[in-house]
Amino acid sequence: MDTSNATVLLIDDDDDVRESVGRLLRSAGWNTELFSSAQDFLTRPPFAGTGCILLDISMPEMTGPQLHGWIRENGISLPVIYLSGHCDVPSSVLAMKHGAMDVLEKPADADVLLDAIAGAVEQHRLHKLRRDAKDEIHDRLASLSAREREVMDQVILGRLNKQIAADLGITEKTVKVHRGRAMAKMKVRSVAALVHLCDQLETRQ
Repeated sequence: MDTSNATVLLIDDDDDVRESVGRLLRSAGWNTELFSSAQDFLTRPPFAGTGCILLDISMPEMTGPQLHGWIRENGISLPVIYLSGHCDVPSSVLAMKHGAMDVLEKPADADVLLDAIAGAVEQHRLHKLRRDAKDEIHDRLASLSAREREVMDQVILGRLNKQIAADLGITEKTVKVHRGRAMAKMKVRSVAALVHLCDQLETRQ
């Protein structure tokens, strides 16, 4: 994995932990950002890159789970790995319910921690690829004219050109023109590919 293209954001109120873990991450090639509190993290501009969050569970004012709740509510997709001084079962269960990738007890084994980070970053990378692909499909849909979209929706339903023409009150030749333009804008060459593309966005009716 190319660690230079990803960032690990470590949020922990313990100075020694931030220093030691930060040093480990940098030695492994990860870009790092260190925060001494949840509030410190919240003052950071939105993070648009690829990475993950290492999050202390017990912090004053705003705990790790509370910050994680805020992260989820605000649609931030960065995976979270919890670091805890006391990995009791209730805390671990709560963390996993919040969607944490892992819960590690301090001091975390270096290899275990680095493996967890690599897995979380890879998950985030794949998530971003899927999101970007869906955004591109949305852009293609937005480029269709109203009539092209009407024709495309009928094509997806398996309607024949003559049936579409009758339904929309246009000629079959006009249907073929709109169908061709719609498929060109959607960047597909077959009806099967068009259906598959639209199914990804649950646009099939």
